[in-house]
Amino acid sequence: MTDTAFRPTDEAQLVELVAWACAEKKPLEVRGTGTKRGLGAPGNAEHSLDMTGFTGLSLYEPAELVMSAGAGISMAEVEATLSAQGQHLAFEPPDLNALLGTEGPGTLGGVISCNLAGPRRIHAGAARDHFLGFRGVSGRGEAFKSGARVVKNVTGFDLPKLMAGSMGTLVALRELTIKVLPAPEAVGTVLVLGLDDETAGGALSRALGSAHEVTGAAHLPGSLLAGSALPDALLSLGKAVTLIRVEGPSPSVAHRVKALRRELSDLGETHALDSAASRAAWAALRDVKPLVEPRDRAVWRISVAPMAGARVVESVGKVRPVEAFYDWGGGLVWLATDEEGAGKGTGERDGGAQAIRAAVAAQGGGHATLLRGSQALRAAVSVFQPQPGPVAALSRRLKDQYDPHGILNPGRL
Repeated sequence: MTDTAFRPTDEAQLVELVAWACAEKKPLEVRGTGTKRGLGAPGNAEHSLDMTGFTGLSLYEPAELVMSAGAGISMAEVEATLSAQGQHLAFEPPDLNALLGTEGPGTLGGVISCNLAGPRRIHAGAARDHFLGFRGVSGRGEAFKSGARVVKNVTGFDLPKLMAGSMGTLVALRELTIKVLPAPEAVGTVLVLGLDDETAGGALSRALGSAHEVTGAAHLPGSLLAGSALPDALLSLGKAVTLIRVEGPSPSVAHRVKALRRELSDLGETHALDSAASRAAWAALRDVKPLVEPRDRAVWRISVAPMAGARVVESVGKVRPVEAFYDWGGGLVWLATDEEGAGKGTGERDGGAQAIRAAVAAQGGGHATLLRGSQALRAAVSVFQPQPGPVAALSRRLKDQYDPHGILNPGRL
């Protein structure tokens, strides 16, 4: 727990606070509204550095598709501002409040620092791909800026990509510049019913390989369509459902939905969702709503080759009870399992880490990240996929370069 909360409101104050912490070797928990404190390993900072003093828009040029804002600006304000101009964040940042048991709007700085992206990542890229530049203060107490307002003007080492996903362990970000894009006029979703996990993976690959510019490809096993926080349009189906999304002008969406239904009709019964139902369904998947309950389970985010996801789930399911669904064309597996072993009371408490990572390795490798777990579990197991020696050494050198005394979010990664 932190003892003192510091809340700077300008760069000079931020530099002074970080320089003091550096000189006194006082670790700082860099945070916004705290909605993502449950991500990563538990920190051990003595004080907190509250970045919500850096708010508001410093630049928004809709015609140039660029926005600059304080790291502490709420995502609600960002989304409302963009929506008023018919624009959005194309990487579809998730709202993990329900999953993590937190409240509040979250901040732009938190989304970028955790590199969070939703189902559209397979089409639009990750948060880091839309992160153009920043201003911040390193763990040395030095203010600096990096990047530019347009991608083509970024030369040298692309520091914004390094900062995205660093979870505040390298630099205290105070201002971010991001690329925005026009929001789609219409959304349509094709549903294929009753497929098993492996067959669904093949269907998603077919759809993504088609000429229809798919922006979302996911699969929900039938076991998750009972009592979960999903829209009625999905719950009413009562069986496994494979979802394929297209977006754009209304006539184009209608044409592509019709074509996809025809091309996938050999796999089983198909249905279509209109724009409103589509947006509700994909928001639920984006926010991992199918695995919110029960809340005492560990939830893993597993990244593997698209056709390997079903085999990973099957392998882990042989040794412990699991529930899972698939996104990113099958390459992202969301998996929930008991924190204890194959049955409660066994004494084993690794949240399935050993079984999951063994299954991932057996399928040619990938990454398994513990996204939700008790503080005890997050302290006991490696939350992130262990890095190979050379990569770990590079990570250590980067940390030493930007934060040699380890004062920014120590222990988080």
